[in-house]
Amino acid sequence: MTRLAFAPHIPLELLAALAALALAITILAFARGARGAWARGLAFAILLFALAGPILVNEVHAPLPDVAAVIVDRSQSMGLGHRAQDADAALAQLRRELAAQPNLIVREASVTTTATGENNGTQAFAALNAVLGDVPPQRVAGAFMITDGEIHDAPDPAQMTLRAPLHALIAGERGERDRKLTVVNAARFAIVGQVAQMMVRVDDFGGDGSGNADVTIAVDGKKMATRTIPVGKDTTIKVPVDHEGENVVELAAAPGPAELTLQNNRAVVTVSGVRDRLRVLLVSGQPHAGERVWRNLLKADPSVDLIHFTILRPPEKQDATPIDELSLISFPYRELFSEKLHSFDLIIFDRYYEQGILPMGYFENIVNYVQDGGALLISAGPEFAGPMSIFRTPLASVLPAQPTGEVITGPFKPLVTPTGLAHPVTRDLPGSNSETTAPTWGGWFRAIGVNQVSGQAVMSGPDKRPLLVLDQVNKGRVAELLSDQIWLWARGYEGGGPQAELLRRLAHWLMKEPELETENLSGTVGDGKLVITRRSMSPTTPPVTLTMPSGKQSQITLDKVEPGVWRGSAKADELGLYRLNDGKLSAVTAAGPLNPKEVADMRATNSILAPVAEATGGSVRWISDGLPQIRRVEAGASAQGRGWMGIRRNGAYRVTSLTQKPLMPAWLALVLVVGSLLLAWKVEGR
Repeated sequence: MTRLAFAPHIPLELLAALAALALAITILAFARGARGAWARGLAFAILLFALAGPILVNEVHAPLPDVAAVIVDRSQSMGLGHRAQDADAALAQLRRELAAQPNLIVREASVTTTATGENNGTQAFAALNAVLGDVPPQRVAGAFMITDGEIHDAPDPAQMTLRAPLHALIAGERGERDRKLTVVNAARFAIVGQVAQMMVRVDDFGGDGSGNADVTIAVDGKKMATRTIPVGKDTTIKVPVDHEGENVVELAAAPGPAELTLQNNRAVVTVSGVRDRLRVLLVSGQPHAGERVWRNLLKADPSVDLIHFTILRPPEKQDATPIDELSLISFPYRELFSEKLHSFDLIIFDRYYEQGILPMGYFENIVNYVQDGGALLISAGPEFAGPMSIFRTPLASVLPAQPTGEVITGPFKPLVTPTGLAHPVTRDLPGSNSETTAPTWGGWFRAIGVNQVSGQAVMSGPDKRPLLVLDQVNKGRVAELLSDQIWLWARGYEGGGPQAELLRRLAHWLMKEPELETENLSGTVGDGKLVITRRSMSPTTPPVTLTMPSGKQSQITLDKVEPGVWRGSAKADELGLYRLNDGKLSAVTAAGPLNPKEVADMRATNSILAPVAEATGGSVRWISDGLPQIRRVEAGASAQGRGWMGIRRNGAYRVTSLTQKPLMPAWLALVLVVGSLLLAWKVEGR
């Protein structure tokens, strides 16, 4: 290719000034009717052309291939029906068509959705920009998107940066219908014993928006209720919060008249239960060094309402002193153990013995309180082994350890038993022993001899005798600490010990907090992976059946990672609910945001991409109608028609070599300039 170029001999500003001056002189000459004005103008023109330095440039070009992009939607919604198969068939045909086009490079990219906290949906245009990011606009021939049309980053057509035809191939069927459950808003925290309010909405996309829908409510895998709510309207439902910590609330809408998928009929909300006030009754049979440990521990927690009584005036100290002259109040046993007993979350007897103060009928009340779901902790001292032991009351029916009458004295270090190494109350206690190492905490000096009749001994004392025994009685729980020496840890004797952590865990286990349950199945999703955790006191655990949001199932084998804890993992690349079941326990967890865009509306549609494709001169086609042929079109020509789609032929090239040759050598310029001046002089001299 040869073209004309200029290499001025003088600065362009000076050349422009000379041209303006020459033009003015020529115009003035013509205005005055001067003879030879045209010859003078010709002389000026030849002079200016010579000063402009005209050159002939010869370029050798090498054609550059055009680039076409193919974006394939592999998001979760593309797994519905036969969309994925249709997309694969369309991609194969598109590859063949594009491969037949000369001088064309094809770049492909896939779009997936990940189970993260970001609610981005399907980012097809981000993938398109990444594929063409290093391609000059003049080399882009066009782009194709194979998708169901549910694209969540489609730009405003007026701001579309692609300057080539965009063609969308829609997988799916026209007029699809689907039901969708949406959690409009939900309480993230609630007081234990009260209800959490949630606003939900059920929509029947593609329908007339009328009718009702049944919504099933389950908490921690247990069905609680079914509510019938109107379709298309926000409805408030109330969910009971029964325990502290995470309450996993699962909402499921019954299938609608026509369903595309059930993936978006369910939602999971986690409500954190917070105790308003924890009511604890602490009854100390007599003042002793460990009494302050209990009091300080419970009083240090601002959420605990502690009622503490110490029996300072037992029956044997009764005398004739008038009641109105005593500064000690009488023990309100009727109010505590009859009228308000069930208002307490935890009852602690600290070195209490049967003194005739508490009638036997009230011990029966405590037994009923435990069997109905209450929590009882016995901190025993020497009195537990004596004739006035509270074991000689009706409480014996719920206590897991029976005193032998022996009080064992002498230094010893408490040990976590093999059972305790797996129990959440004593597992991984700071300073604890393991299966091969001794404990590093301080020692104690007294323990109570017992025969264990039920429950689990999680700590042992001298000669491996039970030291801490836990048991479940009907709906309630009981714990026996068979020593009054835990205060030595609080005082730092021999380095002390984790008395605060142990007693905290003990209290939470007694009140059935989920994080301290011995049998528990849970799952957490993060970084595209589902981690399954199973806590159990059994020596083995069965495989867990995992049900993905799409309905696919797999068996996950769990490996023992520490005593009482098994874990396994699986890939979590779908948004929605993951269900776990091992035949005994079940759990559910959610991946992604509460209302992910990806499953908000899973119907195939051409309405999102149509304006964008039209702005680029492209088109939107349904794969079910057949794939059009592909044609190359010139820039500015129509890129679509009946039965065909067009991509641009740009004709881009790169210069491989270049030569330059002066169009007016210096000698020729001199001859022409002098000749033109002589001509002008001759004409003007006539």
